[in-house]
Amino acid sequence: MSMDTDAGGAESRRAFVGGLLMLGVVVATGLPRVRASTTDIAPRARGSARIDVRDHGAKGDGIHDDTAAFQAAVDALPAAGGTVNVAAGDYLIDPTRSVRLRSRMRLALAPGATLRARPNAEPKANVLRGEGLQDVEISGGRIVGERDSHLGTTGEWGHGIRLRACQRVTVRDLQISRCWGDGISAGGYMSRGRWSQPGSDLLLVGVVCEGNRRQGLTLGSYRGVRVSDCQFNGNGGTAPGAGIDIEPDADVARDIVMENCGLSGNPGAGFQLFKRAAAVTVRNCTIERNGGPGILAVAALDSEFNGNRIQGNRGRGVSVRAGSRNIRVDGNPVASSG
Repeated sequence: MSMDTDAGGAESRRAFVGGLLMLGVVVATGLPRVRASTTDIAPRARGSARIDVRDHGAKGDGIHDDTAAFQAAVDALPAAGGTVNVAAGDYLIDPTRSVRLRSRMRLALAPGATLRARPNAEPKANVLRGEGLQDVEISGGRIVGERDSHLGTTGEWGHGIRLRACQRVTVRDLQISRCWGDGISAGGYMSRGRWSQPGSDLLLVGVVCEGNRRQGLTLGSYRGVRVSDCQFNGNGGTAPGAGIDIEPDADVARDIVMENCGLSGNPGAGFQLFKRAAAVTVRNCTIERNGGPGILAVAALDSEFNGNRIQGNRGRGVSVRAGSRNIRVDGNPVASSG
């Protein structure tokens, strides 16, 4: 499965990955690109308080564990919320404990700030974690995972950012790399095998996810997602290894727009819509040199792919598989694919 609730679907998914190539669709010309400006993004609701992690003991020297200092800074925000500032530095974070975000807050990383995951052997661990939150923003800096120094061999859920059942979240101008699992994993709550609360209103702008072991971005149970001007490159190491994977397991992911993004060098598909993905638009993206199809849709509904430049993928340019209905594929130049 795509999310970290249950690994029971992993074998069937891996078996599927080996037989992806089905339908290539080639049409005429692309559409003009429109760049988004991260300076024009409306802030999420929060109070005016400002807290610096260094005032709560963070060293930022890459040696001392700064997890507790970050958590103290987050917890020190008043009820109205506010901003936690992170100055330039190399901050060691223990992902088995995570920095637990709260509602009505911004985590503002300076351009020279890096959150570096401490090596661990756990199959599930997250640098930043948010559950059931509202009005959150994460911006600037870098998150570097411990894929290259991981102490275990099992699991695929060592994420840079893990969001569950959150509403109104913005992630912008952030680079996430070398995580044991996904750069970003966003979904809902599952209780007794059923999805009880999806996430809603997620905005990613100017985000770069590179070299993560599973996906750059995995979307599960979510309603209303926009991904703009982002890069998902060279992610993979465990299946499905896509740039972006929309895989809501037993629930539905819907009302999703991906635009002006780049996806390259991922061993799986560039974009993967794997069952119960609905009302998904992929437009004006460059999708190239991936190991599977440029765009793969399995049992996708009411979706459209238009104006994308698709080239050099080992799989077909666009592959639409059984169970898909009402799919529009329009104006996607395809070259040297499949």
